[in-house]
Amino acid sequence: MTSGPGPRPTSSREAGGSRVLVLQHRPWEHPGLLADALAEFSLDVRTICDEAEPELPRARDLAGLVVMGGPMGARDDVRHPGLAAERSLLADAVESEVPVFAVCLGMQLLAVALGAELESGAVREVGIAPVSLTGDGIREPLFYPLVAEATADPAVLHWHGDTVDAPEGAVVLARTDMTPVQAFRAGSALGVQFHLEVSRAQLDTWLAEPEMLADLHPGEAAALSAAADQRFPSLVPRALVGLSDFARQVRDRRG
Repeated sequence: MTSGPGPRPTSSREAGGSRVLVLQHRPWEHPGLLADALAEFSLDVRTICDEAEPELPRARDLAGLVVMGGPMGARDDVRHPGLAAERSLLADAVESEVPVFAVCLGMQLLAVALGAELESGAVREVGIAPVSLTGDGIREPLFYPLVAEATADPAVLHWHGDTVDAPEGAVVLARTDMTPVQAFRAGSALGVQFHLEVSRAQLDTWLAEPEMLADLHPGEAAALSAAADQRFPSLVPRALVGLSDFARQVRDRRG
């Protein structure tokens, strides 16, 4: 994204700003547990998907960037022209080595911003089910707390229909049979297709939201709720431990 004249650009070794910018596409798709991990920071939360020309800060002025999920496609610029500005900011954030956490649609926007291909409606993956971590994924601080046993694939919340390839040079961290790229790291940016940020209360909100329910087949809401009863008591605290690593990266960036 181009910027007008301003202060001297910061290098990757210099401290960034004090704000974490959170880009939302629906009010209920908020950062959830990630906001808990970032509680000590000032969160600048914006819902911009329908703004034609959103006023976004320069990436180098941020301590961190979070991009959340949503129902639109990562290239749905005709109906949601603000997505182009998000992709530009994501690319600039990676170039500026700003910590980025991108979830679901956010991951797809990140991947497309870095040159990867998007497949719209390629799969439908909804529910709480295992995800396979790669060797790099097991060593990733976000995911390491999820693994109860060395051979276990953690069960996580999936809710998506689009998929992306990994950008050139990115490291794939997680996969499923249906979605070969469930998570990747590209420099300072982490893209995650599944939803570690969702608490039980937030999932209940999703399951009461008509727009979310419209995505589900008959009986899926009840099945999701029952699976959450079983899985979330263990998953949520582990996810919060992993998400705290992003907060550490933000703290290091802020200096």
